[in-house]
Amino acid sequence: MTAGTPEWDESYGSATPPPWDIGRPQPAFVRLADSGLLAGRVLDAGCGTGEHALLAAASGADAAGVDVAPRAIEQARRKAAERGLSVRFEVADMLSLGSLGRTFDTVIDSGLFHVFDDEQRGRYVTSLASVLRPGGTCYLMCFSDRQPGDWGPRRIREDEIRTAFADGWAVTGIAADTFAINPGFGSPVVQAWLATIRRS
Repeated sequence: MTAGTPEWDESYGSATPPPWDIGRPQPAFVRLADSGLLAGRVLDAGCGTGEHALLAAASGADAAGVDVAPRAIEQARRKAAERGLSVRFEVADMLSLGSLGRTFDTVIDSGLFHVFDDEQRGRYVTSLASVLRPGGTCYLMCFSDRQPGDWGPRRIREDEIRTAFADGWAVTGIAADTFAINPGFGSPVVQAWLATIRRS
């Protein structure tokens, strides 16, 4: 998922939003914010139109959001201005987050991990490590193998998450959860895993 990838940018150019862009934060991340867990310096990796970074900022965090899609970043910046929130939104390559030149206490991943193939997945985890301080936490929500059928992105098993983060990380929890998606794409929710992962 590199900067300027056309298909991701095109997802945000239609009158119909993509399935994942529901115009509000995912309930799982609202629960995290309500528990005070989206605090300090927070990065939303693959932020789309910015709802989770904006949620973190509204909760008092020093928040930033990055995405490969310029149209999504434009929309995120517009939302921040409309809501009077200070969030730094940038177009960036998710496999080279170190180029941001910043470190964070917390990283949010809502629906990004599952888009990578096996080779990219290792590069993405390395990229996350380059911006998350030792002892920092990544909250990762991905499509789950519990979802029936074959529509949608790659389904992820629990053991795939644990394997991806086996070196230099501690997976402290993986809970069954759901993604809310836009109407018109089948069920209003799809099965997900919400993983809590601490960088060693």
